[in-house]
Amino acid sequence: MKQPFSAHLLALCLALPLPVMAAEEEEPGTVSIQRLTMPTALSIARAAIDACTEKGIQIGVTVVDRNGIVQVALRDTIAAQITLPISKAKAYTAANFNATTSSLQDRADSPVGRFPGFVMSAGGLPIQVGGALLGAVGVSGAPSGMTDEACAQAGIDAVLVDLEMAAEE
Repeated sequence: MKQPFSAHLLALCLALPLPVMAAEEEEPGTVSIQRLTMPTALSIARAAIDACTEKGIQIGVTVVDRNGIVQVALRDTIAAQITLPISKAKAYTAANFNATTSSLQDRADSPVGRFPGFVMSAGGLPIQVGGALLGAVGVSGAPSGMTDEACAQAGIDAVLVDLEMAAEE
């Protein structure tokens, strides 16, 4: 009696060796995530404020972790109260998209751009080291978003070398 084709296929599959994963190849079930320390986040915020102060501009600045949770929020002496919630939203947006908020401006008038808590105008930058997102910084209060972004970049630049050296260790 002839066996059906499916029986031959089943026998062939059973005869082939199955790949066996060695224990050391298994994923550990957890991941290690680098985070900004509080002194580093504070240094970023202070350097951003200093950069704008040198230009005669009073700002608010927020540094968030990779999840968009606030680590540091500072408002310069006479910066408008609104600068803090805007800087927070810029930092939150940069962290969630892992992108500069200036690069997201074309999405501002879309369903994603109208999502509560997102601000897609210049002034928010992700903080990245070695391809890893550590957090983000948002600045608000300058007459132009690009000036906000320049001050945010100055904040990152103030700690970038130290962060890169720590990542290499």
